[in-house]
Amino acid sequence: MLSPRGMAKAKTRAAAIDLGKARVGVAVTDELGLYAHPRPLLDGRNRKALLEALAALARDEGLTRFLVGLPLEMNGDEGPAARRAVAFAQALADATGVEVELVDERLTTVEAARRLRDGGVSGRRSKERVDGAAAALLLQAWLDGRRG
Repeated sequence: MLSPRGMAKAKTRAAAIDLGKARVGVAVTDELGLYAHPRPLLDGRNRKALLEALAALARDEGLTRFLVGLPLEMNGDEGPAARRAVAFAQALADATGVEVELVDERLTTVEAARRLRDGGVSGRRSKERVDGAAAALLLQAWLDGRRG
C-alpha cells in the first residue's frame, strides 16, 4: 500500500472463477482494476491441473486476489455445489498463496446466457462462452461494488 499522504492505493489485480465440473470460466481485471475480461475456459475435470493453471495465471498476471463463485441455493443455503466451491477455494489459496474470496454467484450463469443470447450468440457458441461470461459478470459486479 502506498503512503496515505493523498497517494492512490495500489490497484487490486483480481480474477474470478466460475467453477464447473467440466468447464471453469475465468475472468481477469484489466491493469487499472476497472473492467473484467473473460479468458479462455479451463478444464475442470482435473483438479491438480486446474490449480496449476490458476497458479500460473496468478504469477503471469500479478494477481493479488481470486474470487470464487459461491453457488448458494435460492434460499441462501449451501448445497453440494457450494460446499464444493468452498473446498476448491481453500485448495486454490493453498496452491497459490493468493487471497481467495467467496462471492455469491446466484443467477450469474443465467444472466450471462441471457446477455449472450441478446448479443446474437446462441447454441453451441453460447455454451462455449457462458462460463467465461459468468466469471466476467461476477468480477465486474465485485469491481463496481468496490467503487461504489
